[in-house]
Amino acid sequence: MSNHSIRTRRVAHLDMDAFYASVELLRYPELRGYPVIIGGRDKPPTTDRDGNRKFARMRNYAGRGVVTTSTYEARALGVFSAMPMMRAAELAPDAILLPVDFARYRAYSRRFKQTVAQLTPVIEDRGVDEIYIELTDHEGSSEHLANQLRLAVKEATGLTCSIGVAANKLLAKIASEINKPDGVTILSDGQIETLIWPMPVSRINGVGPKANARLAELGIHTIADAANADPSTLQAHFGLRFARWLLGAAHGKDNRPVVTRPQTKSVSRETTFERDLDVVRDRAVLSGVFRQMCERLEQDLAKKQVQGYTVGIKLRFDDFRTVTRDITLEDAAHEAVQIHAAAGQCLKRVDFDRRIRLFGIRVSKLMPRSDGADTLMQQLELDY
Repeated sequence: MSNHSIRTRRVAHLDMDAFYASVELLRYPELRGYPVIIGGRDKPPTTDRDGNRKFARMRNYAGRGVVTTSTYEARALGVFSAMPMMRAAELAPDAILLPVDFARYRAYSRRFKQTVAQLTPVIEDRGVDEIYIELTDHEGSSEHLANQLRLAVKEATGLTCSIGVAANKLLAKIASEINKPDGVTILSDGQIETLIWPMPVSRINGVGPKANARLAELGIHTIADAANADPSTLQAHFGLRFARWLLGAAHGKDNRPVVTRPQTKSVSRETTFERDLDVVRDRAVLSGVFRQMCERLEQDLAKKQVQGYTVGIKLRFDDFRTVTRDITLEDAAHEAVQIHAAAGQCLKRVDFDRRIRLFGIRVSKLMPRSDGADTLMQQLELDY
């Protein structure tokens, strides 16, 4: 048998750096180095007689919107995605405010993915700003391949990305965060204990805020703590499936393939009422429908084994005017309570001046629950 017949698996995770904000900085290069916040419904910048652009400042913002994203300079001031805009204005009153332009972001997303596909076709689309890439059968060193991809994306789009290369998707995603922005990290199995274990356990994709808090109560703060945790203790507090998954993930175990087939883009529920409902007089009815719709969406997401980063609402009023709002979350949602809270934020951004004819909720920017603790656990054949 040839020495080349069995190859060590190599997977790359490519993550665009502060994607929405970076696209805007291409349009407004004079804002580089400044704290910039994307969100709200403000108008684009104006231009004075001398051709100088005038930008809105956060200190002048008034409304109930949420931050879509922010530049690294704004993040240094504590402003992150999904934060209420009024809170962001308190933290960074001098930051520049720009409205979102999703059509422009999608165009740049297509451009960077098409560029990568020309170099390596086995790609898993993980949303607007990230992809997994199967590199196992490619010739050349991991560092050369990663830098080739990084430079190609920069040339095609003018944007930077960060790339992690490792033996599987779980490790590649963690690695892509290490040298941000515009960096490459090649992670070998021998570096798991030295480079990965000292990180917070929350860096494992699938350990959300609730699980992180419960792990902290058990004294499990780092990935090393999780890797060396007593299996019976984990099982007692989280159940067998989560315990097995966490132990395997902490040791860098992940057998998931890079999935190239088209995936479900969104999961939604909507209903048209038999009569137009008033938001005040019919509040109890609307609240019941809202709660029930979120519960059904939780069931739909569970059946498809997916979760989503974006939650949106759709309203049609009695004059047939249709309004949509959405919010992108830092942590993917799949539970009814998460969907309800996010959709509730969207509803706060709607003026209810007419009766409601139709109401719908959608969860999009989906990712497999295997990126979390559910179906990944089923793939781990561990004997703990």
